[in-house]
Amino acid sequence: MIVWLVFFYTLKDHQGNVIEDNQGGNPVVYLHGHQNMIPGLEAAMASKSVGDAFEVTLSPEEAYGVRNDDMQMKVPVKHLQGLPKGAKEWKAGMIAVVETDQGARHVTVVKPGRFMVLVDMNHPLAGKTLTYEVEIASIREAEAEEIAHGHVHGPGGHQH
Repeated sequence: MIVWLVFFYTLKDHQGNVIEDNQGGNPVVYLHGHQNMIPGLEAAMASKSVGDAFEVTLSPEEAYGVRNDDMQMKVPVKHLQGLPKGAKEWKAGMIAVVETDQGARHVTVVKPGRFMVLVDMNHPLAGKTLTYEVEIASIREAEAEEIAHGHVHGPGGHQH
């Protein structure tokens, strides 16, 4: 069954360092059961109810995949989006967004250049064991239009 699911989370690396969280901010809203979430996290939320809080540790295969060292390529610097506030140029280690045929993709700058930038196309969290602390805030049946469009509509979701 495909449902509209809303949750808060804290994401930690294998050493317990917080990578990101949305506690006290905007929740994640997505179509559960429509493969819009990393596989291990979606599987962990499958049997949960509103108010449930849990922790799940995911291997790279369950999260963002294993690293592939052959996934470096040169892209024109003008195609990189998301230069950090205050930065004037791209530097090695920075995370950028590149639009691809499959949609937006996070990349890591390996070697910046004036016109071309060597980037690592692996997701920045690929190859990492990750722990999510999750609290389910809301669940409802997905509407037929949401299922057809492949994303949520309404508050916190996509508006047409």
